[in-house]
Amino acid sequence: MTATLTRDKPSFKPAFKQRHSAEGGQGKYALLFLLPALAGFAAFYIYPSIRGVWLSVTDWNLLSDPEFVGLDNYAELATDPLFWKSLLLTGYNTALNLVGQLSLALLLAALMHRLTKSVVLRATLLLPWLVPNVATALLWLWLLDANLGFVNQLLDAMGMSTHGFFNAPAEAMPSVAAVTTWASVGYVALLLYAGMLQIPNSVYEAAAMDGAGEIRTFFRITLPLLRPVLALVLVVSVIGCFQIFDTIAVATKGGPINATKVIYYYIYQEAFTHFRMGYAAAMALSLVLVLGVLTYVQMRLMRASDSDLG
Repeated sequence: MTATLTRDKPSFKPAFKQRHSAEGGQGKYALLFLLPALAGFAAFYIYPSIRGVWLSVTDWNLLSDPEFVGLDNYAELATDPLFWKSLLLTGYNTALNLVGQLSLALLLAALMHRLTKSVVLRATLLLPWLVPNVATALLWLWLLDANLGFVNQLLDAMGMSTHGFFNAPAEAMPSVAAVTTWASVGYVALLLYAGMLQIPNSVYEAAAMDGAGEIRTFFRITLPLLRPVLALVLVVSVIGCFQIFDTIAVATKGGPINATKVIYYYIYQEAFTHFRMGYAAAMALSLVLVLGVLTYVQMRLMRASDSDLG
């Protein structure tokens, strides 16, 4: 019996060694194919990030060598009223966009899911998102022009007062938010629609048998089961709203009287108008920290890694 066991043991070793060798070879090939992507990630993400951290503690005007100033840039940030105002304006724009985008996107996604699955309709909803932001801003800048804009001409024809949408401090930021909502709502709706398609039809059939209507089914079944997708959409939308730049640069240039000077546009002005690259880098790094905290809080509150479908 002992001899049999001793004779049988070596028979497992070649198979194990062969499998281990094959996995090791596959790992080498996988690493070889990943090398170009890793090199690009290191060149265009890791190195600029490290360089940005270094610049944030220097005084650099692009013409001379960076001069180390320690935490002076961050100390100036803490007492810069325009920096805090730009953060508040960015938060205001984010809130307006989230309310508009999520409300309209949920409505459109629910209508597509329950009424129609037309491919043409989905392609049409995606068209505004495919248009470059600069072209979208130019289009709406003409449509909302105080003198020649189609919207104001229509309001005048209806006997209503005209508006300087991008020229009035109280209306400029809501107008910018409306433009970005129009451009993005179709894409967000398709993301939510894709999440709704993952919900089994048997759940809706059971709800219908219990006498639940469409509205009750939406709030009691669709929304709870859509939570992981909603968390993803919320995080992506918040980051995208904080990064708004194109529409501001084309339509308002931060005006009127700094009413639309969001944080990205303020960073751009400090870096390439006033040539304060160190101060701009400090603001950019602070923005990264703010977005990191917001993303973590959203993921925790929404329990994005958990799904009720399981």
